[in-house]
Amino acid sequence: MLTKRQIEEVVLVKMEEMFPDAHCELNHQNAFELTIAVLLSAQCTDVLVNKVTIDLFQKYKAPEDYLAVPLEELENDIRRIGLFRTKAKNIKKLCQSLIEDYGGEIPRERDQLVQLAGVGRKTANVVTSVAFGVPAIAVDTHVERVSKRLGICRWKDNVLEVEKVLMRKIPEHLWSDTHHRMIFFGRYHCKAQSPQCELCPLLDLCREGKKRLKGRNDGKS
Repeated sequence: MLTKRQIEEVVLVKMEEMFPDAHCELNHQNAFELTIAVLLSAQCTDVLVNKVTIDLFQKYKAPEDYLAVPLEELENDIRRIGLFRTKAKNIKKLCQSLIEDYGGEIPRERDQLVQLAGVGRKTANVVTSVAFGVPAIAVDTHVERVSKRLGICRWKDNVLEVEKVLMRKIPEHLWSDTHHRMIFFGRYHCKAQSPQCELCPLLDLCREGKKRLKGRNDGKS
């Protein structure tokens, strides 16, 4: 596994050089829209979510707006999104909780966020980090894949264990920036199916990349 020094002196530096402007790619204007967008993004691409929320956020401005329409109408509005029926129900429940418990506002505390329907730890970390500027590392499929391929954590680690390892090995003031850069690195470079190992500036440290290239070369011999 990579040491804390290797991660700080090589991995974080190289990722910053590759993706200095990495950011949340879900379009939103406030914490409420961000929460809805992240909820919709589960098992769905940010690109598709953004296509849906262009109209969605024009129609629904506040929790009361989502509660004012029948469930079937909301389902139809997000029909292109995977698991749209479940997500529509969760949006309704979330909005009801916001009105009843938080004055219609998104709470700032992670412990409160995860109590909302459809909001897990990853979503809560994204909201606290992006909307409220609190350092956090949200482990999505890209962050998990990159962490395991590079040997930052173990293959058998679950999502929570990956998050804890990253929090331990990365300085807190870099958590949020690193989260976005790891997502960009995984989304556009270290892809699930076709990672660009031969072009990767982190190849010397990457156990998975070395194994992949060795397998390709052995196959040619």
